[in-house]
Amino acid sequence: MKDPGSQVRAGRLRLLGEWCARHFITVIVLWLLALGGLYGLNTAFGGTYSDNFSLPGTQSDDGARVLGRHVPGAGGIGAQVVLYDARRPLTGVQSQVDRAVGSLRTLPHVLSVTSPLPSTPAAPPTGALSPDGRTGYIGIQFNANPTSFGGSYLHGVDAAVQPLRAAGVQVEYGGLLGELARPRPTDLTSEIIGFGVAVIVLLAGFGSIIAAAIPLVTALIGVIVGVSCLGLIAAATTFASVSPTLATMIGLGVGIDYALFLITRHRQRLMDGADPVAAAGRAVATSGRAVIVSGCTVIVALAGLYVSQVSFIGKLGVAAAVTVVTAVAGAITLVPALLGLAGRRIDRYWVRRPVAEGDPAPAPAPKGVERGERKKRTGRTEPADGAVHDGWHRYAQRVERRPWWFLLAGLVAVGVLAIPLFSIRLGHIDDGADPTSFTDRRAYDLISAGFGPGANGPFILVVDQSAVPAADRPALASRIERALTDVPGAASITPLQPTADGQLLTGTAIPSGAPQSAGTTTLFHHLKDDALPGAVSGTGAKTYVTGTTAAMEDFLDLITARLPLIIGVVVALAFVIILIVFRGLLVALKAAVLNLLSIAASYGVVVAVFQWGWGGPSLGISGTVPIESYVPMMMFAIVFGLSMDYEVFLLARVQESWLRTHESKGSVALGLEITARVISCAALIMVSVFAAFILSDNIVVKMLGLGLAVSVLIDATIVRLLLVPAVMTLLGGSAWWLPGWLDRILPQVNREGEEATPCRRSASDGRPGAGVQGPPH
Repeated sequence: MKDPGSQVRAGRLRLLGEWCARHFITVIVLWLLALGGLYGLNTAFGGTYSDNFSLPGTQSDDGARVLGRHVPGAGGIGAQVVLYDARRPLTGVQSQVDRAVGSLRTLPHVLSVTSPLPSTPAAPPTGALSPDGRTGYIGIQFNANPTSFGGSYLHGVDAAVQPLRAAGVQVEYGGLLGELARPRPTDLTSEIIGFGVAVIVLLAGFGSIIAAAIPLVTALIGVIVGVSCLGLIAAATTFASVSPTLATMIGLGVGIDYALFLITRHRQRLMDGADPVAAAGRAVATSGRAVIVSGCTVIVALAGLYVSQVSFIGKLGVAAAVTVVTAVAGAITLVPALLGLAGRRIDRYWVRRPVAEGDPAPAPAPKGVERGERKKRTGRTEPADGAVHDGWHRYAQRVERRPWWFLLAGLVAVGVLAIPLFSIRLGHIDDGADPTSFTDRRAYDLISAGFGPGANGPFILVVDQSAVPAADRPALASRIERALTDVPGAASITPLQPTADGQLLTGTAIPSGAPQSAGTTTLFHHLKDDALPGAVSGTGAKTYVTGTTAAMEDFLDLITARLPLIIGVVVALAFVIILIVFRGLLVALKAAVLNLLSIAASYGVVVAVFQWGWGGPSLGISGTVPIESYVPMMMFAIVFGLSMDYEVFLLARVQESWLRTHESKGSVALGLEITARVISCAALIMVSVFAAFILSDNIVVKMLGLGLAVSVLIDATIVRLLLVPAVMTLLGGSAWWLPGWLDRILPQVNREGEEATPCRRSASDGRPGAGVQGPPH
């Protein structure tokens, strides 16, 4: 029996591919118009990117709101202008400091500005001036995140501090103001390197110059269109500063891969004698459908990030999904158009004899094309059995003969790589890890030298005593002072002082270590959960630990608590998608488990490099850093989605052979033989694209680039070439078993748009693989 709906959909895809190949000028012009128009609109009206860690409902956010209501100008988001004079104390430039403070107060978005110098000689110290008087900082409170103001905002800040610079004072911008002042990242070098490696891999793997150029052109156009769309969306909502880089990274990787899969199938059809337009249509109807399934899987996995219920994280997934959509659109429309343009000339220019996919059972040669002519076209020798045997065939046979050895080797490799994962420490990477060319890094170093590293991440302590009777407030203040004496991990804690209305007590706690250190996290939890609540217990007062560093710690706690939920949701989605597409219970379970092992190994590598410092300095990282809190979450969603590309591509071929022969071991070996070269080339390209972003100055981008590159490398080698074929061989026909009741309720998805969809047997016939699609009757 055939599935008429699937046939209709497959026919539509084939017609789409043929139309695009036949009307290639129209399709190419439309894409170029979209490219130019969207890029121009983004340049003129596109939004900006900023890191907004506002977390409504957390105690740090509540504390900031309470403080802002009782102390005008104390709310909002803080930043610093750091001053250092090597020749004299800053009191020697009192007039310039006063002028700078006054000018800063007049800038838009500024709530308050505090000077590091006392207003009069008799006034108490401000706490913003170092003991030697040479280092100080001007504190600024903004009504929004400064990184969202745009680079032009710095002109006013620069003008305000110009008198200080003219007097020889070193002026640096710290915190979020320093992030605004960073050079705008372009990552052009990373993109060029990724493209260069992709060219080499494509030429080495497939020989044809034109065939190598098409994936690069379509991926580049798709990324520019996608990032331009993202910029227009960013005009209406806030995306993190890493969003365009992440979107570019993912878009380039999947764009090249998707185009590669289609071109591989198309060129094989050409070598078999098909018409170029028909070959392009058939490639879209088969591999194009696999591309759509893979792209939808990536998007669904990225959408799973919204389970975190943190818009910052969810929008990172949206940013990456935008370029995945344009990559899929480019693959099923622009790729066949370029294939139609190239026609039979696609292999005219080559650096070595072009090769293509290598179908296990090649179609009969077209009339008039003899055996020698086919060999001339394909560059391959056909054995007597009609199959194409090469090194991958021999490797597949070895896996078939000794699956336990290959399974053990894969598990040992993954296990060793995953060892560092057990010591992972999530945190927030502070400015001390940035290059010294950044002003926020120089500001960080000045404050560390003048006040200690903890001064870069102070905690603001707030006690709301509005519900405490006035007569009891002095006793409450005494209890709090005793509780905050000699607190472990604190360099200093100022005595809490009442606000002007007497409703709040406020003070500052300076950690002993840097903001990213484990000791600072421990201090935060002690103050938030033990010291302050214990001091006010039974009084009716409420306590808060707020400030930028406290918000980061709350963000970390939130992400840590919800990471298991996100992992569970993404794994479940991957399981369901594989189950629906391939209709094998153990096949789907195997995919979920092996992907977990793959991501665990890649986490281990990231921990070893960044947290343990193995090779970190060679990557431009100053010292060791914790793993940025949201990186594991992003890696998990992205890698789980991308791994489905190779899973679908490999299992599709295994299932095709299984449905024809019901010979499990041979089907696995044949599927591995056919897809290994294409998967390896595609993975090398994606690894090179991701790894090139390690050159970025942004530590989080470095971390994501390395993590994704390692993940793809592990997935395409250890998992696809060792674990998957070994497990599938050991499972045999039971891998495709599906209970009849489950088969009936699952939606029918024609994975690659086969022209003839075999009918299915029920689970009750008792044969291996019962309940899955069987061969035609």
